[in-house]
Amino acid sequence: MKRRLMLGACAALLAGCRIPVQPPPQTTLSVPPAWRGQVGPGAPVERDWWRAFADPALDRLVAQALERNNDVRTAQARLQEYRARVQVARAAEAPTLSVGLTPTRARVIGPFGMPIDTTSMQGAFQAAYELDPFGRTASLTEASRLDYAAQQAAAEATALSVAATTASGYLNLRGLDAQLELARATLASRQRSLDLARRQFEVGYSSRLELSQAEAEYRATAAVVPQLERAIAQQENALDILAGANPGPVGRGTALVRLNAPAIQPGLPSELLRRRPDIASAERALAAADASLAAARDQMLPSLRLTASLGAYANDLPTLLSSPTRLWSVGGSVLAPLFDAGRLRAQAEISASLRDRAVFAYEAAVRNAFADTENALAAVQRLREQLDEVEARRVATSEVLRIAHNRYRNGYSSYLEELDAQRNAFAAENAALQLRAAWLQAHVDLYRALGGGWHQ
Repeated sequence: MKRRLMLGACAALLAGCRIPVQPPPQTTLSVPPAWRGQVGPGAPVERDWWRAFADPALDRLVAQALERNNDVRTAQARLQEYRARVQVARAAEAPTLSVGLTPTRARVIGPFGMPIDTTSMQGAFQAAYELDPFGRTASLTEASRLDYAAQQAAAEATALSVAATTASGYLNLRGLDAQLELARATLASRQRSLDLARRQFEVGYSSRLELSQAEAEYRATAAVVPQLERAIAQQENALDILAGANPGPVGRGTALVRLNAPAIQPGLPSELLRRRPDIASAERALAAADASLAAARDQMLPSLRLTASLGAYANDLPTLLSSPTRLWSVGGSVLAPLFDAGRLRAQAEISASLRDRAVFAYEAAVRNAFADTENALAAVQRLREQLDEVEARRVATSEVLRIAHNRYRNGYSSYLEELDAQRNAFAAENAALQLRAAWLQAHVDLYRALGGGWHQ
């Protein structure tokens, strides 16, 4: 009882000598009260947000990517490592128990100068336990646990990035498909115009100039087809790699013109701090760095260790098992650093620097999240406005082309007028398809910026 009281008093005395923790740097982070841009009324972001596009092919592709993507699988494998690190740190808080058996065979000189061979056996159980009055091992365990939590959030961030990249790539692929369909339809129209120009030239109604212009326009449109086919093949290969498959064709679902992105409710900026996994990862990494700093600081304080052993000694193994000589010992030790040339204090300063950098990394993650959301909100809103204008232009240029074609067929205008109308109509339709794909991809970026439905 006296020993316990002495140990408790010693621990209480030393606990009052804790080295003060270096405070973190002053933060300059502030949360805006609201977003600058809005997307209108909508529903909260779901976890499987890509299903909102209502495309079964997209659902299958994202599900395959989340299951087979190498980055996602690597992040999951990394979790096993950090889970084991937590177990290692927790083991330091528990007592250790070991068993040993020491057989010895020796030859010594007896009292009469004769050699004597001796055999001895010694077995022992040893137990050791390090007291933690200052919380050093507890801080190490907490740092490991928070590192594991940070890796969990990082794995969620990886999955979100892979899902968003896959969805964006698929929407880009559908946009290229629509452009290729338009190019082929336009090429067929150019072929009819070229045939008409050739017939009119053969009967002497038009000049070779108009025939050459029609052929040049046909060749220019024909060159667009293989260019789009190459881009489609490259996009398919990129999606296959994301999905953990060999390069090859990718299944299609809903056409681009029938894909309608749903409205999204962005919420408040403060909610983003709990909805984005990269912010959660940075926050937990900061907490882990702070716990590591506490453990490094406690390295400069004394450590208390209790040991006990129980053993047996005999001249041979049968005697060891039947009637050995019993041995035991109980002891304790207090180890305090006196001089280490500043090594422990420098390690604490290193941990403080790592904690400060974790603060800055957290602030950067939050600011980047705010910027990502603002950019995505602006893209969704402005691309929709731009798409409306381009759609109106597409309708107008289609009407201009119809009128110009009729005038040319009836001899009221030259082919140059129809040629100019064809170019404008093709450019307007192509721009409308590109903007529609970009508008849908902006919704994917907004889903990613809002955390993709991930919740802590």
